[in-house]
Amino acid sequence: MKTITIVIPVWNEAPNIAPLYKALCLVATKLSGRFRFSYLFVDDGSTDESAAEIEKIVMHDHAFHVIGFSRNFGKEAATSAGIDYAQGDGVVLIDADLQHPPEMILDFVSAWEEGAEMVVGVRRSGAGDGIARSVLSRCFYWSMRFLTEGRPSVPGATDFRLLDRVVVEAYKRCTERNRYTRGLLDWLGFRVVYVEFDAPKRASGEGAYTFKKLMQLAVTAITTESLLPLRLAGYLGFAITLLAGILGLFVLIEDVIMSDPLGLEVSGTAMIVIMTLFLAGTTLTCLGLLSLYVANIHREVAGRPLYVVRQSNKTSRHAHE
Repeated sequence: MKTITIVIPVWNEAPNIAPLYKALCLVATKLSGRFRFSYLFVDDGSTDESAAEIEKIVMHDHAFHVIGFSRNFGKEAATSAGIDYAQGDGVVLIDADLQHPPEMILDFVSAWEEGAEMVVGVRRSGAGDGIARSVLSRCFYWSMRFLTEGRPSVPGATDFRLLDRVVVEAYKRCTERNRYTRGLLDWLGFRVVYVEFDAPKRASGEGAYTFKKLMQLAVTAITTESLLPLRLAGYLGFAITLLAGILGLFVLIEDVIMSDPLGLEVSGTAMIVIMTLFLAGTTLTCLGLLSLYVANIHREVAGRPLYVVRQSNKTSRHAHE
């Protein structure tokens, strides 16, 4: 039988641990005889009773394991640690707050059996989502679709997903420290299936992602998944330089060479403004050229694999060196 490891990042979710445990055991029961399940809690430096609740489960159910961080490193780090330590043929990422319905794992596994290498949960709606949050979320996904260079982001796509072992191994080759997990997984490619779900209201407690953290995640996503913002200074500078050059040439011909036949009477102040625009545009253009070099440095420092192989019956030359 194939094995499935369920990775559960946890930060201050003590009241939700026991209900989640029961829900996951129910899912495993429905798939018993076809798959073996293991579970990996990643305690991201919780300050409540989460560690104690997890320990109760780990002590009497040997299918459950735990990794405990020395402090809070953030969900992206916890998710990556879970992927690194997961041993299953398939790896399911699920939040501990029960807003990722555990019963959806049945649909994920069905899609996986049909050939999907990554199954992504897509939120249709979320109970308790405010209008402002919904609007900002739509704007974020629209921006990511416009900016990203890999697979376009699907609105509502979440971290709730199933990864085949081949995807896990490819993800482990990515070495960024400041990472956006969803973006990295989408960048890898592979055969993906999207499964929609409605997110229920949190069973208890408050969401770990405050507005500030969500904004920080959005900035990380945009700056790590796209180099377009870096190039905008160059594009803007070129446009300003072109406009100022055209205006300056026009004034030179009309006012100086042809002695102002149109009667525009261009003042010295206007000439200074045109010259300032030209110099500002030139400066921004130079910054744009520098950004190309910074972009190359960014790609090299990020350490992503040069390519991703799904399968091969040949051994890499580097494996023998």
